Amino acid sequence: MRNRFQIVFILWFVCCVSMAQQTTDITIKKGEYWWGGATALGSRMPYVEPLEEFDLAYENRNNQVSPLLVSSMGRYVWSDRPFRFSISDKIIRIESDYETVKVENGGNTLREAYLTASRKHFAPNGKLPDHRFFTMPQYNTWIELMYNQNEQDILTYARDIVRNGFPRGIIMIDDNWQRYYGNFEFKPDKFLNPQAMVAELHRMGFKVMLWVSPFVSADTPEYRELAAQKLLLQNTSGEPAIIKWWNGHSACFDFTNPQAKAYFITQLRDMQRKYGIDGFKFDGGDNNFYHRSDLVPYRKGSISVDHTRAWAEIGCEFTFNEYRAGWQMGCRELVQRLGDKDYSWDALRLLIPDMIAAGLLGYAYACPDMIGGGSFLTFMNVDADKFDQRLIVRSAEVHALMSMMQFSVAPWRILSKENLDIVRRMAKLHADFANYIMACAKESAITGEPIVRSLEYVFPHQGYALIKDQFMLGEKYLVAPVVDERDVRDVVLPRGTWKDDEGKIHEGGRTVKIDAPLGRLPYFERM
Repeated sequence: MRNRFQIVFILWFVCCVSMAQQTTDITIKKGEYWWGGATALGSRMPYVEPLEEFDLAYENRNNQVSPLLVSSMGRYVWSDRPFRFSISDKIIRIESDYETVKVENGGNTLREAYLTASRKHFAPNGKLPDHRFFTMPQYNTWIELMYNQNEQDILTYARDIVRNGFPRGIIMIDDNWQRYYGNFEFKPDKFLNPQAMVAELHRMGFKVMLWVSPFVSADTPEYRELAAQKLLLQNTSGEPAIIKWWNGHSACFDFTNPQAKAYFITQLRDMQRKYGIDGFKFDGGDNNFYHRSDLVPYRKGSISVDHTRAWAEIGCEFTFNEYRAGWQMGCRELVQRLGDKDYSWDALRLLIPDMIAAGLLGYAYACPDMIGGGSFLTFMNVDADKFDQRLIVRSAEVHALMSMMQFSVAPWRILSKENLDIVRRMAKLHADFANYIMACAKESAITGEPIVRSLEYVFPHQGYALIKDQFMLGEKYLVAPVVDERDVRDVVLPRGTWKDDEGKIHEGGRTVKIDAPLGRLPYFERM
């Protein structure tokens, strides 16, 4: 009897160990390329070099993640739960604590792999964020005001946009407008009449968004009320968990609790009714904040990424929204911005591959960070007269023909008249392409197609998989910005006839050398 018990125990133990971690090895075929997993790994895609293990449960590198890998030969991988993946010796190793991850066949191309996975796991619902995200520039007050958000300077920023001849779009009032986290009132010493401020911004032609987060400052009336109602994420002691994030240590809403979600949405709706706010920038929600063994979520069995997803689901209630962190939620009506980047040529070169990666994870409605980068430390540590102005001009050129473009640092403050003219022209170029970009967005809402696409996606198996400094805007336009300090670049043109931005006709199937002095954004219309 004892021996039988020991055998049963050993079998049970072996079963538990095998269930705890299941490994799938994918052999990369000759000529096959893979993308996916994390937006911030875009510059590593396609994965031709070794990749250290990346854990979707708690890593995101400041951006969206999704349990999807797609291949140029039509294969794909999807899991409903996070997995770890690494690449070495032409092998993609996937380890899961939940299931055996399988490789599926979706066709013969990258496009077929992505669309098959999308239809099966994150089908589009036909909905879009507000059209202004695609058709007009966005303006974020972060770099100019940082933690000193205030009524006077916000209005000055908006008036300078108009005075300098930039198109009027969406203004995002960033962090530190509120009394404290978890409170939804403007700081009275910084905003004397917020209703009048918003009304004036509307009169000037802007829509207005406010920064919000899932965090709640401890030892405040809101904290005590939410703790009593058990709407905050708890720890194993039954107390609100205190989470460390970039602004300190705070409690956090538990959005796996429907009552917490309803409470939060009600607060935002009240802000809209009281102040005329159009929508919200939803910051935070990163999976690493919730990757702790002492957390006790309301919905039993919830893991880190479930909190990230629950945070993102709130944005679907508002047509004006923006996210930076995400889990799954591909093809949903959410704006997804690239993570903050510094002011450098290396960072500029990340924009195209990261935007391509975002699209291949289902995040078509994406914005390539802020023009010049969203890392405020860069702008604090360098005097305005020491900035490499060429870099911010080239950044505006990269943004101009992407799905969205967003300003933060005021170009009229740091640029010469000549360079300001170029950046203003890029903003107007984006507005000139509004109808086409909007048509791409509407197509994406129906089909799931990315808006910013790699050449391999549009022209499969023609040797373009490794091109990271060109992209397709929909099916019609090939865009080849300059992303270094030169004034000339080589452009790979697929087969066919192309008309460039200066009206010159080129026959494709070859590489052409283009003169691109500062102010020229080379793009080619597919004839």
